[in-house]
Amino acid sequence: MAFDYPQKVLFKYCDPAGIVFYPRYFEMINDATEALFDQRLQCPWEKLHVNGNIPTVEITTRFTAPSRHGDDMTIRVVGTRLGRTSLSLAFQASCGSEARFSAASTLVYVAKTGRPAPWPDPLHAALSSFVGENA
Repeated sequence: MAFDYPQKVLFKYCDPAGIVFYPRYFEMINDATEALFDQRLQCPWEKLHVNGNIPTVEITTRFTAPSRHGDDMTIRVVGTRLGRTSLSLAFQASCGSEARFSAASTLVYVAKTGRPAPWPDPLHAALSSFVGENA
């Protein structure tokens, strides 16, 4: 199953024309990812970041329609691949039936040493379940 994250387009995301300034979509993607870890995987980032971090190492995005101040979007997150140290996610954002953007990202678990490390066991199990639902 996917994880759906509701995202209202706030004034702070918009340019003077009232449409989302494209870098703000990356903030929304990050917010959806953080919510996934907190709400679905039961691993809030503030706890995860005590012993490691999960930077985004790759991201691709296709913008299909503009979003405007006040729009109520849904960002759907799907796990597409789980590696020993990495996680690939796909994102589909829509407002009603209209697609707004799609994206794919890869995260890597990095230990305090600054080097990639295997996912901690409880988190690996939760990620495996989440990715497995979408296989």
